Amino acid sequence: MRRYQIAVIGAAEAKEWEKELAFSVGRLIATEGCILLTGGRGGVMEAASRGASEAGGFVAGIVPGSEGNEYLDLIVKTQMGQARNVILVESADAVIAVSGSYGTLSEIGVSLRIGTPVFGIKTWDIPGLISCQTPEEAVQGAVEFCKSI
Repeated sequence: MRRYQIAVIGAAEAKEWEKELAFSVGRLIATEGCILLTGGRGGVMEAASRGASEAGGFVAGIVPGSEGNEYLDLIVKTQMGQARNVILVESADAVIAVSGSYGTLSEIGVSLRIGTPVFGIKTWDIPGLISCQTPEEAVQGAVEFCKSI
């Protein structure tokens, strides 16, 4: 059975509460047996990666250059800067946005444009995004979607 790939997107420079949410999301993704995809950098991406890694999950980073955070099992070195955002969301079966800024907004936009659902926690309020109140709700929604495809 194929393992679902769920991307977690959010700011590289995150506040502590954003990191706590992302850590929980990453941990839950791993406990569901899914692969975590991130942009491989710090902040939300690193916190989600740490959560998944500590829960025994597999973590892949689609990085803008050649280096990623210490919790990545696989590093895809794009050398593409922000353009790697498209590769990240195109590789995901579902996306979870945790807060975020303009880079996160661009990833949300691409995801919605290609028909990949985005489950958001304290993030942009835009049409098509599925707003969630907790990490559990976001991960449950993403996993349920993945099982339906």
